[in-house]
Amino acid sequence: MPGHVKKTTGPDPDPSPWLCVSDELKKKNMAKPYDTKKSVWVPNKADGGYLEGLLVEKDGKKVKVNVGGEEKVFKEEQVCQVNPPKFDCSDDMANLTYLGDACVLWNSVVRYVNELIYTYSGLFCIAINPYKRFPIYTLRTMEMYVGKRRNEVPPHIFAIAEGAYQGMMQSSINQSILITGESGAGKTENTKKVISYFATICSSGKRKEGEASLEDKIVQTNPVLEAWGNAKTVRNDNSSRFGKFIRIHFNAAGKLSGADMVVYLLEKSRLTYQQPLERCYHSFYNLMSDQVPDLKEKCLLSNDIYDYWYVSQGKTTVPTIDDKEDMQFADEAFDVLNFSQEQKYDVFKNTACMMHMGNMTRDFVPVGKEEQAEVKNDNNAQKVATLMGIDCEWMVTYFCKPKLKVGTEWVQKGSTCNQAANSVAGIARALYERTFRIIVEKCNESLIDKTMKKVTYIGVLDIAGFEIFDYNGFEQICINYVNEKLQQFFNQHMFTLEQEEYVREGLDWANVDFGMDLGPCIEMFEKPMAFLAIFEEESLFPKATDETFRNKLFENMLGKFPNFAKPSPKPDPDAHFAIVHYAATVSYNLTSWLEKNKDPLNDTIVEMIKNGSNNLAIQCFADHPGQPLEAGKDDGGRKKKGGGKTVSSYFKGQLDDLMTTLYKTEPHFIRCVVPNTHKIPGGVEPGLVMHQYQCNGVLAGIAICRKGFPNKMLYPEFKARYNILSAKAVAKAKSDKSAANAVFDKIKLDKEKFRLGHTKVFFRAGILGYMEEVREDKIGEVLSWLQAGARGKGSRMQFQKLKAQKLSLYCAQRTIRNYYIGKTWLWWQIWLAIKPNLKCTQFTKYKTEYEEKIATAEANIGKATAECAAVVAAHERLCNEKNELFLALNSGGSAVQDVIDKTNRIEAARNDVQKQVDTTKARVKGEEENIASIQQSQSKVTRDAEKLRDEIKELENTIEKCEEDRMSKDNQIRTLRDEIAHQEELISKLHKEKKSVGENRQKTEEDIQSAEDRCNHLNKVKGKLEQSLDECEDALEREKKSKGDVEKLKRKVEGDLKLTQEAVSDLERMNSELGQNLQRKEKELSSLTAKIEDEHTLGNKYTKQVKELQSRIDELDEEILAERTNRAKAEKNRSLLSREIEDLGNRLAEAGSNTSTQIELNKKREAELAKLRGELEEANISHEGTLAALRQKHNNSMSDLGEQIDSINKNKAKSEKDKAGMERDLQEARGGLEEAMRDRANVEKNCKMTQALIVESNQKLDEMARALNEADATKKKLQVESSDLTRQIEECENTIASLNKNKISLTTQLEDTKRLADGEARDRAALLTKFKNLTTEVENLKMKIDEESEKKNDVLRALSKGQAEIQLWRSKFETEGLGRIEELESSKHKLAARVIEAEENIESLNTKIASAEKAKHRMEAEIEEMAMEYERTHAAAVITEKRGRNFEKVVSEWKIKAEDLQAELEASQSECRNINSEAFRLKAAFDETTEQLDIVRRENKNLADEIKDLLDQLGDGGRSIHELDKLRRRLECEKEELQAALEEAEGALEVEENKVLRAQLELSQVRQEIDRRMAEKEEEFNNTRKNHQRAMESLQASLETEQRCKAEALRIKKKLEGDINELEIALDHANKANNEAQKAIKRYQAQEREAESAVAEASKQRQEMNEKYSLVERRSNALAGEMEEARALLDSAERGKKQTEAELSEARNAVNEMTSINTRAGAEKRGLEGNVHTMQAEIDDMLHQAKNSEEKAKKAMVDAARLADELRAEQDHTSTQSKGKRALECQLSELEQRIAEASESAMHGGRTAMAKLESRIKELEIELGVLQSRTGENTKHNQKAERKIKELQFQIEEDTKNQDKMSDLASKLQQKIKTYKKQIEEAEEIAALNLAKYRKAQQELEETEERSRMAEAHINTINRPF
Repeated sequence: MPGHVKKTTGPDPDPSPWLCVSDELKKKNMAKPYDTKKSVWVPNKADGGYLEGLLVEKDGKKVKVNVGGEEKVFKEEQVCQVNPPKFDCSDDMANLTYLGDACVLWNSVVRYVNELIYTYSGLFCIAINPYKRFPIYTLRTMEMYVGKRRNEVPPHIFAIAEGAYQGMMQSSINQSILITGESGAGKTENTKKVISYFATICSSGKRKEGEASLEDKIVQTNPVLEAWGNAKTVRNDNSSRFGKFIRIHFNAAGKLSGADMVVYLLEKSRLTYQQPLERCYHSFYNLMSDQVPDLKEKCLLSNDIYDYWYVSQGKTTVPTIDDKEDMQFADEAFDVLNFSQEQKYDVFKNTACMMHMGNMTRDFVPVGKEEQAEVKNDNNAQKVATLMGIDCEWMVTYFCKPKLKVGTEWVQKGSTCNQAANSVAGIARALYERTFRIIVEKCNESLIDKTMKKVTYIGVLDIAGFEIFDYNGFEQICINYVNEKLQQFFNQHMFTLEQEEYVREGLDWANVDFGMDLGPCIEMFEKPMAFLAIFEEESLFPKATDETFRNKLFENMLGKFPNFAKPSPKPDPDAHFAIVHYAATVSYNLTSWLEKNKDPLNDTIVEMIKNGSNNLAIQCFADHPGQPLEAGKDDGGRKKKGGGKTVSSYFKGQLDDLMTTLYKTEPHFIRCVVPNTHKIPGGVEPGLVMHQYQCNGVLAGIAICRKGFPNKMLYPEFKARYNILSAKAVAKAKSDKSAANAVFDKIKLDKEKFRLGHTKVFFRAGILGYMEEVREDKIGEVLSWLQAGARGKGSRMQFQKLKAQKLSLYCAQRTIRNYYIGKTWLWWQIWLAIKPNLKCTQFTKYKTEYEEKIATAEANIGKATAECAAVVAAHERLCNEKNELFLALNSGGSAVQDVIDKTNRIEAARNDVQKQVDTTKARVKGEEENIASIQQSQSKVTRDAEKLRDEIKELENTIEKCEEDRMSKDNQIRTLRDEIAHQEELISKLHKEKKSVGENRQKTEEDIQSAEDRCNHLNKVKGKLEQSLDECEDALEREKKSKGDVEKLKRKVEGDLKLTQEAVSDLERMNSELGQNLQRKEKELSSLTAKIEDEHTLGNKYTKQVKELQSRIDELDEEILAERTNRAKAEKNRSLLSREIEDLGNRLAEAGSNTSTQIELNKKREAELAKLRGELEEANISHEGTLAALRQKHNNSMSDLGEQIDSINKNKAKSEKDKAGMERDLQEARGGLEEAMRDRANVEKNCKMTQALIVESNQKLDEMARALNEADATKKKLQVESSDLTRQIEECENTIASLNKNKISLTTQLEDTKRLADGEARDRAALLTKFKNLTTEVENLKMKIDEESEKKNDVLRALSKGQAEIQLWRSKFETEGLGRIEELESSKHKLAARVIEAEENIESLNTKIASAEKAKHRMEAEIEEMAMEYERTHAAAVITEKRGRNFEKVVSEWKIKAEDLQAELEASQSECRNINSEAFRLKAAFDETTEQLDIVRRENKNLADEIKDLLDQLGDGGRSIHELDKLRRRLECEKEELQAALEEAEGALEVEENKVLRAQLELSQVRQEIDRRMAEKEEEFNNTRKNHQRAMESLQASLETEQRCKAEALRIKKKLEGDINELEIALDHANKANNEAQKAIKRYQAQEREAESAVAEASKQRQEMNEKYSLVERRSNALAGEMEEARALLDSAERGKKQTEAELSEARNAVNEMTSINTRAGAEKRGLEGNVHTMQAEIDDMLHQAKNSEEKAKKAMVDAARLADELRAEQDHTSTQSKGKRALECQLSELEQRIAEASESAMHGGRTAMAKLESRIKELEIELGVLQSRTGENTKHNQKAERKIKELQFQIEEDTKNQDKMSDLASKLQQKIKTYKKQIEEAEEIAALNLAKYRKAQQELEETEERSRMAEAHINTINRPF
């Protein structure tokens, strides 16, 4: 899984360095300078943090603080007291005495920098992300925390987990751990560590065969949840994009018995859109990793992730994540969690289906005018349908046309492409989210072990912390609402615990409910008609928008809820409202919240999925109602189960459940913090950390602490620390409480500032710091008392010392006086002369001698006692033998004689031995005297030897120094050799042509070197070498003079180059003149185009006249329509009357003729009826007359129209003639244009040729300049070399002359020295032979001495034996003292032998000393020589230092030039970018022209159709078909001509496009050439820079020993590098901010596009609605008119009815007579009614056609309005228009007549003729429109072509400008190259000088090496014999 790290082998490391504060760190903190009253924190605006300073003074509410040596003024509330150093790295920040924000931040930063990532803050455990892994989560660490309380171990999440576990076990109350923080803070990692802790220490141990344990299952949920719920964000590569609450269940024994989890707010928007630096969920990339072999085949996936655009919009790979490994972990986890193979592959298929759905959204294509969405390529749809198990065709149909229920019927609604894509995206998001929920449910099923009893649980909540971004949307308000609830929960819980402790300790305290602080904000969310209620209501309201939602919020909440406010414009100017949270005031933008809250789905597709074959998909949408075809019987009054539920209501329900669960648990709090945005270990951004502390409630918790007593201390600790304040009172106190009270009474502390509990002392915030100040003051008093006593004792001791010195001075004065008195006293002088010879004066000497003797005796006493014991044993043995001998003597007489003989012999031997003893005694005395003298001389020798040793040590030190100097010089020489090797390589490359001269010079140099080598061997030649150095300096000055001459030559060459540049400028002038000619031609072309435009205006006039005629026709049509309506009304009245007559007839028929009176009445009524009929006929006649008049009018108008048409035709003929002339002019203009284009092409070719020539000439100039430079360089070199050679020849001649002289003198000296050397060599050889002989003799003597010593030892052994025998015999007569004397004598012999050896050693030492003195003298001489040589080398080093400085100046100049080059390069790059932007602009303009061309073509077609209709109409109205055909042919000819002209214009446009493309290609070639040249120049510059860098490095290496000031320069350089790094970091920040700004810009642009599209859609809808409204309004007006007419008719009918009713009695008599008449009238009526119906149908058709013509007329009017501006310019032709108008009126009258005739024919059944007329009119209108559109298109094309030509001219001008710039740039570069070459030559000259000096130094070094070798050889010869 992400972040998975394999455990290393071996035991777990000790975690204490990463958990505990070390003693070194405590000492370091205590050593920090601190002033209890002046040390303060002040804000730092630069990074949002704080700086430590010293308080200077207070001035009211302002404070002056010294910060880093600078005094600044701050407000008093901005300044915060610094905690004493003992509080630094405090484990719990609530224990700090000063709880300001700065103190909290400092403690966190100090701990984090020292790799202590966990800190307590009251109930919080703050975890700061370390961005690297510490070994603090191992099994060893877990064992540290098992069974421990929180205060017994260092801060850690394991301590929190252990506390929760102990609380659960002790109180049997459920526990909860709340882990919050920003993305990237480490919430998920800490959650995993807590779960692994419980899984490790609470393992149940139960496991079935072949099944994973519960602990493994709990741990294995992580890979699955991380794969499907985690993603890469900008801050975190493995960010958890959902909240989760994991409950771990335990049984009564405290062992694991199961687990379950609830997830919150999965981020669905990430599925369809990712930012460029982010990535979608890991699961998609895991599927593509090929870990599961057959997965891609089953999921229909390809091998490239970029084939699926939903998941490839951002990053696709993450360096810290191995997708293949994660897929392996997830696959194994599915198996461990008991997922079946089918379930597992269903999860994979649903995930892959979402990828295919992303591709499917791009397959929708708009069709028809309504842009109905359809799918052309259904490959992706087939894959989606296959994976979902549904039919592809129906799925596509329902995505494009979803079903809706309208009433009781189902209707298919068409969707646009955007709507269909949104529908697919909604289904994809819902599918993924529901699949994720089912995975979680399945995990819960596998984690719950039903066989184990669940008693208690510990819940772990991992959810995002408070979020404040620049853009805060729907997700942010949900998260912040959760954090409000959680913070209220924390406040209530925290101070509940605090107050319980106060009550437990017996403090006087009134309970406070701190949870109420957040009450208003939560009420604002949850109250009825508050935020959530309004949000729900608006989400369910169909017509609600974001604007209505905002208005409703402001109406119902602003002013009523204090936490609801208006937005601030700073972070987001488009924000709609703000909410005052506990952390900060946050402005929210509610764009598309309602849509997100509804989360709409396509119910038809959901129903298909529910009926499909994918089991997991069916399970996903099981709670969704879908789209059932029939409603259930019991579903009438119920709501839909899942349809009406919004996201906010679902989330609030989850949150309420969570809060009820949390309130039933004992909570523990962990806050995760991001230290910096760059993931740098140890890096801290104070502003970011403080922002998070504010957001996650740490500062709020500390604020609550301030209100109580945050600092607590146990009584023993209090006594131990503050006993010093009142020691007597504490000693007398009977209890701890009274002792503490006594201390507070002593320091007079206000009782409000502290409380005394039963076991603890409680302090207000800041009081503990005051206590520390008082304690330090007391300690200062005690220390000052101790110091006073110590100073008093010291001063008294000093006084006694001075007193003794005074007495001794008196004594000294007295003795001096006595000495001066005795100086002249002779007796005193005698006494002084005798005194040294007296024994009493040599007491010390004798004392030392006796002490030495005693020491030797003590050293030998052990041996003597041993020998004495041996003698006593021998004496006893001899006594026994003597007794035996006495017995033998007594026993025999013969033995006596033998004994007597023996005794005689022994006595004789004794006498001999006695003589020997006497002689040895005499020798011993002599030896003792010798030893005394030797000891005296030895003491002298030892003193001399010590002196010599000191001198030898000094000499060795000097030798070591010389060796070090030699080593340093060797190192310098090596570096110089390396540098010289490099320089020699360069010189060998540059000096190939002067080998012969070089060889001669080398020969001369070799001769000079050999001569110098000979001279250097002698010390006398040193002065001559110095003279040669002076001569070299003179030569250098001469070279400088020659260099000045060369520079003069160079100036001449530069003058020539200026002349060539002037020639180039002349060429450019010619080029500009050609450009002016081209512009002249273009002006002529523009005049021709103006003429063409005038012709177009004439055409537009004629089209305008045609349109006016058309409008007149429309007016006539309207009059015809009015007549028809009147006729219809009359017919309606007639029908009404006929109906009334029929009714009356029927009534009369029914009544009959009963009486005569009735018959009379009938007659009267018949007479009245006859009158009415007569009136009716008169009315008909009058109507027919009016109709005839109208027809006549119509005919007149038609005749007028005919005359107008004739005049139009005449005008048309004239216009055709004019047109033909214009076409001729146009052809001539085109010919001229083509000639101009040809001339332009020729000019362009000439320009290109001239440019090529310019380029070639530039190249030639460059080559000539290079050749000149090379020639100058070679000339300079040759001149320098010739001058060097001449100078060297002169010097050689002088040196040869001087050398000859020196040679003569040296030869004589050499001969003398040779003789001396030969003599010395002979003497040396003789001495060597003597030395060898002496060494052999010495060795022989040593051998002899050894042999003699051995012999002596043998003799001594024999003597000791004899003495032992003598002692045996003497022991009979003498005491034991004789034995001791003999022992002393033997020791004396040994001492004598030692003395002899000492003498030999002394002699050898003396010889060594003599040789060392000789060596010393030699070394001193050599040291003097070395000092002289060192002075020379030092002088050379000083010279090289100066040159190094000069070289540094050169390098700085190079750097400046390099920066200039860089600036010019950037300028050229910016110009290239401008050219690119211009090219893109041209492309865009070209695209626009093509689009406009298409539009114009379409308009031409429409106008052509309209013209055809008009021509047809006019032809039917009064023209013959033949004439119309002629007109049509003419129009077609004109059309073809216009098409040809249009094609020619298109061809010209294509030519221009080709030219543009060619210009772009040439521009790209020029750009490539420039880039190539720039790259070459940069390479050359880099090479030169590298060479100079090498030279610099070698020079710096050679000068490091002498240049002490370089250290400071290096330090400055490091500082600069640090600044550069900081600037780079700042640049990275700026780049990131820029990227984020660009992202925001893109987002805003996308929003703007969406808004624009929405506005466009709204405007379209508005236009449609306006049109519909106008149509409806017209219909309503027509209906209103008809209603009024009907009402009038009704009134008249009622009046007639009343009259008929009055006359009914009269009419009844005539009923019988009128029956037959009535029957006939009925038949006639039926016939008339049939005719009326047919006429009404015809009138309706005509009305419909009239409406269509009205609409067309409206369109024509719109076109006329568009062309009104053009018509205003034609006011000069009003007279012609008036004439045409009169002719048209005549034609109109004729047309009216014809229309009347046509209407009569139509009355008789001429419907077909009307249809033909209307169709013809339409065709003429279409053709007229086509002609108008073509003329308009031609004008537009001409205008566009002119614009194009102008743009091309502008582009050509810009190209010429760019070419000028590039040529200037090239010349500048050439000049720079020349300067660089000059500098290289100067550097080469400097290198040559350095080389010569190096050779001299090398020679001197070789001499010093030879001398050192000689000295070493001499020292070796001296040391060899010893």
